[in-house]
Amino acid sequence: MPTSFFQRILLPGFILQSVLIGGGYATGRELVQFFLSSGPLGGFLGILVATAAFSLISMLSFEFARLTQSYTYRGFFKKLLGKGWIVYELAYFALGILVLAVIGSAAGEVVSEHLNISSTLGTVLLMVSICVLVAWGTKLIEKVLAGWSFLLYLVYGIFVYLYLREYGGNLNEQLFYGEIKDSWFISSIQYVGYNIAALPLILFCVRHMADRKDSFLAGALAGPLAMLPALFFFVAMVANSAQITEAKVPSDLMMQQLNMPWLKAIFYVVLFGTFIETGTAFIHGMNERIAEVYEEKQRIMPKFLRPAIAAIVLVLSIYLASSVGLVSLIGRGYGTLTWVFVVVFVLPILSIGSYKIFRRSA
Repeated sequence: MPTSFFQRILLPGFILQSVLIGGGYATGRELVQFFLSSGPLGGFLGILVATAAFSLISMLSFEFARLTQSYTYRGFFKKLLGKGWIVYELAYFALGILVLAVIGSAAGEVVSEHLNISSTLGTVLLMVSICVLVAWGTKLIEKVLAGWSFLLYLVYGIFVYLYLREYGGNLNEQLFYGEIKDSWFISSIQYVGYNIAALPLILFCVRHMADRKDSFLAGALAGPLAMLPALFFFVAMVANSAQITEAKVPSDLMMQQLNMPWLKAIFYVVLFGTFIETGTAFIHGMNERIAEVYEEKQRIMPKFLRPAIAAIVLVLSIYLASSVGLVSLIGRGYGTLTWVFVVVFVLPILSIGSYKIFRRSA
């Protein structure tokens, strides 16, 4: 069955954005940690570097996956690293638990603050929603993640416009003449280092790609499509950075400052949806890895197993979210895993992956 331009070229970027946003930058906390902390201009340059890095690594990863027909992270890393593929899996599992804990903690903060109910209940509601979506499989997940991305672009656009209209009077001076800390480039690479670990989760999209042109074009667009909302959000944060830097959930503080109940209601629905998107993508990656083993044994993965695995993983995450907290999770956990993924994924795809891609071409 022929695939559309959207499926081949645009879908991967939208799904990558869906995976990245809920893990941190939907709340704004991740943008503070890795970009705003480097100064307004330093953070802006860091986002541009991160966008370019996402595009380059996506181009190579999509083409490598297409050539080797590796549409799950297990198959991909077996072809890339050989017996060393298990290192990625262990690091990925740790990252998955951490990301689910981050979005669970953030969901609990939002629900507790605005509905005056237990933060644990908000976390559990999020996890149940993820389990329900995971149970339906790849096709529905593709549609939900892509569709929600369009809604997110619209709501974030309105939010940023209104916030800058209210607080962005000195934006040019703050952004282009602001501070640049020496750590801006390293912080950007750290951000890419652990976030790019999510890229192998969306390799199921590569099935739609027909040739190298599709892989490279889809990869080139994946960076901008994934990072544009982050750039817009960051620019809005710069306008009032002194207060935002100290906030647990910066997006929450900014919405309260606007004091627009209609936008607040829509924003929190979308925000909650981004958490569901990210959690679904991580657990779907785990399920696809298990389904691949069943296929190798010429068996079909039982339907009940998908939500069951999701429930087990999510229980661990709920415990971590309630016992550690959002700021500590992002500040400590992400930094620890960053360099693991640089060594296990980024350097191999830039070296071994590139060699195999262009050697086969020759």
